[in-house]
Amino acid sequence: MAMSANDVMKLIKDKEVKFVDLRFTDTRGKEQHVSVPVKAFTMDKFESGHFFDGSSIAGWKSIEASDMLLMPDPDSARMDPFTDEPVLNITCDCVEPTDGKGYDRDPRTIAKRAEAYLKSSGLGDTAYFGPEPEFFIFDSVTWNVDMSGCFCKIKSEEAPWSSGEEYEGGNMGHRAPIKGGYFPVPPTDTLQDIRNAMVLAMEQQGVECEVHHHEVGAMGQNEIGTKFNSLVKRADWMQILKYTVWNAAHSYGKTATFMPKPVVGDNGSGMHVHQSVWKEGKNLFQGDGYSGLSDFALYYIGGIIKHAKALNAITNPGTNSYKRLVPGFEAPINLAYSSRNRSAACRIPLVTNPKARRVEVRFPDPTTNSYLAFAAMLMAGLDGVQNKIHPGDPIDKNMYDLPPAQAKKIQQVCSSLEMALECLNKDRDFLTRGGVFSDDMLDAYCSLKHEELTRFRMTTHPVEFDMYYSS
Repeated sequence: MAMSANDVMKLIKDKEVKFVDLRFTDTRGKEQHVSVPVKAFTMDKFESGHFFDGSSIAGWKSIEASDMLLMPDPDSARMDPFTDEPVLNITCDCVEPTDGKGYDRDPRTIAKRAEAYLKSSGLGDTAYFGPEPEFFIFDSVTWNVDMSGCFCKIKSEEAPWSSGEEYEGGNMGHRAPIKGGYFPVPPTDTLQDIRNAMVLAMEQQGVECEVHHHEVGAMGQNEIGTKFNSLVKRADWMQILKYTVWNAAHSYGKTATFMPKPVVGDNGSGMHVHQSVWKEGKNLFQGDGYSGLSDFALYYIGGIIKHAKALNAITNPGTNSYKRLVPGFEAPINLAYSSRNRSAACRIPLVTNPKARRVEVRFPDPTTNSYLAFAAMLMAGLDGVQNKIHPGDPIDKNMYDLPPAQAKKIQQVCSSLEMALECLNKDRDFLTRGGVFSDDMLDAYCSLKHEELTRFRMTTHPVEFDMYYSS
């Protein structure tokens, strides 16, 4: 049952809430917030919203038109597990005060428009998403970038490189080798209690968890598996997951990151995204084609593969993203589909119940803005369905063992953020259909990303000293 504004007011009373925290997400995917003392939070907030300055958010309003409204979504209300005082968190939409419509660049509004577009297309009524974000937990991290040079340093007692360290209380020596972090029991896995705490905190906030474990990266890589849900709701949950992971790690004196490639020479962090489209309670991906898929599902895959390079600009939004998407290292870079192959961009998970038939898009990473990523993938898939874009034959062999002539024919994802932004500029019509994404929003997004790109390109890297200092 969805919560109403009245339910929220009752919850505030029952839990003796002192502050209501209004949450929203910026273009880059970072959650922002403003707190209202409970006496100032009345039913009027649900009708009239809460004013804030939109010009201070990166990529948003200009200074002369800065007023924006936050409209709380009562169904998103949950208690904050990390504050000293009782605080209620509510996710908001950003609304233009002049016309009362969702702001053109607000990611949650765009995600809502994608859901509305699906319904209006008549193709389906619900799109389900199930992301699997990986993340690292380190003991500490330091870095510096200035004119005198730069460095970054990760400290992790779990890491293979820490076997020679002297620790107060001794070095206990139980460590996984490089790429050996998948599933060993404690004491090798030192993060069991932290993950337990994360899962319990997420459950308290309404996010249903299904599994948690240590991942392949030996120096503190983890994954928490959560249940699928409809597009906007699942993106909301993703923001709760990130908030919980960061703060639970923090409360244990550790630091967590969703960066795709923080460690050189061990696994990067991806975010495989399971997705399916339903209509009137029926899974439209279920059929009798390859691996139990319908034509609808195959065309959806065709759309994802066709637009993958443009999608990269949104699903892999940083320069660091492309340090994970490198050929030859199990990364899902090949624009193909398979029920078995993990280097394929689209994998068909084996399921016992045909109703659970779905497609897993494997190239995104967890630094993406989930509202934009889920909306963009849905739009790409629907374009495939509308235009009957068949993805060709599946590739079930090991893609790294294919004969060179066959391997050459398989397209790959972008190899840099620069390339991804170029592809998005050339291929964006599928995103602007039905007014879901606007050209203005995509231009603003690209200019934000170009700022990051320019800074990265202009900064001398330590590896360049290694390669060129004596040239």
